[in-house]
Amino acid sequence: MKGTRLKVFFTLLFPLVLAGSPQAYAQLTPLDDANPAIIRRMYDEALLRPHGYYWLEHLCKKIGHRLSGSPQAAQAVEFTKAVMDTLGLDRVYLQEVMVPHWVRGEASVEVVGGPSFKTLALGNSVGTGGQPITAEVVEVKSFEELSVEKVSGKIVFYNYAFDQRFIETGTGYGDAVKYRVNGAAEAAKMGAVAVVIRSVSTANDDEPHTGTTRYQEGIRPIAALAIGNTSADQLTGMLRKNPRLKLKVYSEAEMLPDVRSYNVIGEIRGSTYPDEIIVVGGHLDSWDVGEGAHDDGAGCVQSIEVLRLFKALDLRPKRTIRAVMFMNEENGLRGGQKYAQEAAQKNEKHIAAIESDAGGFTPRGFTVDNGEQAVAAMQAWLPLLQPYSIDNIRVGGGGADISPLRPQGTVLIGFRPDSQRYFDYHHTHIDTFDKVNQRELQLGAAAMAALTYLLSEYGVPTL
Repeated sequence: MKGTRLKVFFTLLFPLVLAGSPQAYAQLTPLDDANPAIIRRMYDEALLRPHGYYWLEHLCKKIGHRLSGSPQAAQAVEFTKAVMDTLGLDRVYLQEVMVPHWVRGEASVEVVGGPSFKTLALGNSVGTGGQPITAEVVEVKSFEELSVEKVSGKIVFYNYAFDQRFIETGTGYGDAVKYRVNGAAEAAKMGAVAVVIRSVSTANDDEPHTGTTRYQEGIRPIAALAIGNTSADQLTGMLRKNPRLKLKVYSEAEMLPDVRSYNVIGEIRGSTYPDEIIVVGGHLDSWDVGEGAHDDGAGCVQSIEVLRLFKALDLRPKRTIRAVMFMNEENGLRGGQKYAQEAAQKNEKHIAAIESDAGGFTPRGFTVDNGEQAVAAMQAWLPLLQPYSIDNIRVGGGGADISPLRPQGTVLIGFRPDSQRYFDYHHTHIDTFDKVNQRELQLGAAAMAALTYLLSEYGVPTL
């Protein structure tokens, strides 16, 4: 469907989608006949000159994991700023933010008189005070099973498996992650001395997955660690044979004073509505295991690629496009909070924000939060995106780093690639560059650029 036929299609379709809203109809129609060609050129440029993939290789292989407060995080700030400095953008700058500085150290979980398990301390957790903790272990599958009588003085083992029935794996993650996030605090209320969790993972392997845990004010924090799924199954089998089984757990984790860091920001100023801002972003920090390739080096380089594609094609957006490399999503969200705080102080108008934080896999679509009334209208753009396998724009989450913009009325959009492998690698030693496919990564960058282009041309559609 090209040329005049495309314009006729949209002219007929939009009154049906936007009936009763002359202002929105005027805002969106007619779409320019040049739109398909521009989007095609974006995909050609992304696939033929995969700069994002090479940037990701440097980020992963030359810098490595990038936990906030670490030397590697500081190196990543310098690298991404240097990259954006080469693109001829209207502005590249750093936004200062104080971030947590948590240090993992060594950790271990072993059965007294039995095997030891591969282990990772949970993020922001406390250690065991320099000595191992030895105690009976109690297995639970829900918070409701906790009681003082049952767990006081013992180690709680949260054995809640990722529900494989969810087709969208993010839903399964949301279902299971509460035991990682809140498990230590809930067990500590009942007098437990430590917690061990089954990793929040889709994979049937023995890779432990880290991730943030949270404590509650007034409740003594206790050590929190994760073991892989096959280790969790082994521990369950041993508990069936010996309900009085004891574990010995050890962790050197500790929280150090906050460290100065930065969000890294680059922008192309809009030609017609420069005060209307569209953000594309990912988080520059990662956990201190693996290389942070899918989580979230991929989202960072895709966001920078959006700006590069506009520059490479000599496209001047009507609205300002700003790429933000957020710092400290993993264990604090300080970068996202600082960005939103300064945006509010400056009275900036962010009409939309797109976050890529679901891996560098094959693009599938976008989810929209804080703009449900816009979803149906944005779906009218799908004929421009479907040739590139972008099949849906639907109501759903936007992303953690852009979520602080929600009170300002910003429409929050999450880039959604295929989800089936993401939680195999998430927060592990195996989230490495070799797990990222060049074409999939670049297709994602082009999809984000295409949607950003439409938002820049026509604003945020409303019914």
